[in-house]
Amino acid sequence: MRELTRRRNVLFVADEIQSGLGRTGRTFACDHEGVVPDVYLLGKALGGGVVPVSAVVADRDVLGVFRPGEHGSTFGGNPLACAVALEVIAMLRTGEYQERAAELGDHLHAELGLLVGGGTVEAVRGRGLWAGGRRPVEGHGPGGLGAAARPGVLVKDTHGSTIRIAPPLVISKEDLDWGLEQLRGCWRADARGGRECRDLRGEAPVRVGTDH
Repeated sequence: MRELTRRRNVLFVADEIQSGLGRTGRTFACDHEGVVPDVYLLGKALGGGVVPVSAVVADRDVLGVFRPGEHGSTFGGNPLACAVALEVIAMLRTGEYQERAAELGDHLHAELGLLVGGGTVEAVRGRGLWAGGRRPVEGHGPGGLGAAARPGVLVKDTHGSTIRIAPPLVISKEDLDWGLEQLRGCWRADARGGRECRDLRGEAPVRVGTDH
């Protein structure tokens, strides 16, 4: 795609809002492929998990087409958000967090890979501290979501059949292992047909299983 867009003089825009800034074990996911796009879209981690901020990053040849007054933003120039974003960029310059994401990511994927088969997880994919575990059943019941939230593990339902796992880049190996153990217990119970549990609010019990 990079070569095709270069030949046709078309801008290559990389959406690195979720995958960028160390998440995959490199500063940008594109770095794994040795690709430098014309435009990066950044957000989420840019605010350090504290403030909402995003950015469009490109050379002056690209962004220079905008003249003062032609483009605006409701939240543009927020001093606090800009200060946090600059600190995030400074922290990433050392490469420490990219290296952590790569090392812990290898551990994360190895542990998740042990769950593949046996009706628990069909496949695992991802890079660094970013993984998707595809469940055997569409919707996969609350075993990976509601039940995992009970002990304090928050994961994301993605497209109905995949659970996305994206722990913070500052997570310790001990906390990562603890979270994985909670997920293993929930997923295995789900595969066995369910069990009773309560959510974080201590409300009525929910049935964990594909028959929920």
